[in-house]
Amino acid sequence: MKRPSRPLQIAIDGPVSAGKGTVARSLAERLGIVYVDTGAMYRSAALLAQSSGIPLEDSSSVVTLLSQARIEIRPPTLEEQDGRLTTVLLNGEDVSWKIRGEAVGLGASIISQHPEVRAILVARQREMVAGQSVVMEGRDITTRVLPDAPFRIFLTASPEVRARRRQQQLRERGIGLSYKKVLADLRRRDEQDSARKADPLRVAHGAWVLDTSDLTIQQVVERIVDKIEKSGLLSGGEEV
Repeated sequence: MKRPSRPLQIAIDGPVSAGKGTVARSLAERLGIVYVDTGAMYRSAALLAQSSGIPLEDSSSVVTLLSQARIEIRPPTLEEQDGRLTTVLLNGEDVSWKIRGEAVGLGASIISQHPEVRAILVARQREMVAGQSVVMEGRDITTRVLPDAPFRIFLTASPEVRARRRQQQLRERGIGLSYKKVLADLRRRDEQDSARKADPLRVAHGAWVLDTSDLTIQQVVERIVDKIEKSGLLSGGEEV
């Protein structure tokens, strides 16, 4: 297939464990463009606050800490091929796996409710993608970060399917949480994300809702690629 002939931005939104990260990374590789995991930025902010002993509810202190922090996201190097989808550096430290813990995930959901925190990170996210082709995924990408992207996709799946996927991910990392516990945490995360005052999780007007409950990652990627190819936005580009 061909590469985009001009900057192409693909925004992928949806709840936790809907497959956003794996789909976005695979899609970016398929198209030969940049993959950006914005959720990693909120997780990094939560880890920063937790490590510093700052209450996650203390928005002013979190904002002060975050404004001085350096968060970098880049593709993994050959030496970093350990199953991660992306490499995340927080003030120069590789925290790619530290930010994937359940406590950090729940913490990210809490601090993401602070409008000031979201304003800082949204601004950084927009700077990261200015003028380049990207696949960006997160939880308000289609509604706020890239609301004008030509492809806005809301990936979803049933809570039960997402919980099983999350449990498997944790098992692969040696974390043996029960399905009941994982499902409960996921439902609580969904409630927090949907109830937050700052950019609650919702389907953007005009976004393509794609239920992945009965689809493999490859099938999801193929459906998205097919839609992009039919759009004509790849015509005239270089062959991948």
